Amino acid sequence: MIQSSFFAKVWDFIFADTKASFLWLLVRLYLGWTWLEAGIEKFKNPAWTGSTAGSAIKVFLLGALKKTTGDHPDVQNWYAWFINHAVLPHATLFSYLVTYGEILVGIALILGLFTALSSFFGAFMNMNYLLAGTVSINPILLILAMLLLAAHKIAGHIGLDYFIDKRSS
Repeated sequence: MIQSSFFAKVWDFIFADTKASFLWLLVRLYLGWTWLEAGIEKFKNPAWTGSTAGSAIKVFLLGALKKTTGDHPDVQNWYAWFINHAVLPHATLFSYLVTYGEILVGIALILGLFTALSSFFGAFMNMNYLLAGTVSINPILLILAMLLLAAHKIAGHIGLDYFIDKRSS
């Protein structure tokens, strides 16, 4: 019983006590900067948002489709179907969605604005990168975004969410 009480108190502190919001500020700033930097890099690249928009995402996704073979494929067939039938035919649109999505998630997390929603969309993008067979830093970013979602009550406390929450109360 003592262990359970201890872990419950630690859990409540980390995920519900505003005194721990400084921890979530650090996580938000790291995630936000990572997303913003990735989005700005794409924004500057004409293969993502310029005269040849869509070509970079096509190269990325065609590489993902190559990972659907072998005994243990990195990309599952259902996701390959999604790539082939939903994304590749609209590569230019998805190129802009990814670019601006990364920028918006980054800005929102840095500002602590709609933290739960922006964490969700960041996690959603990470899941898609992982499903496309790209590991890199994506598992770490996904875990951090999921932790922010778990701490949604206080994750934006040091940020604009504080004022939104205060106004809606």
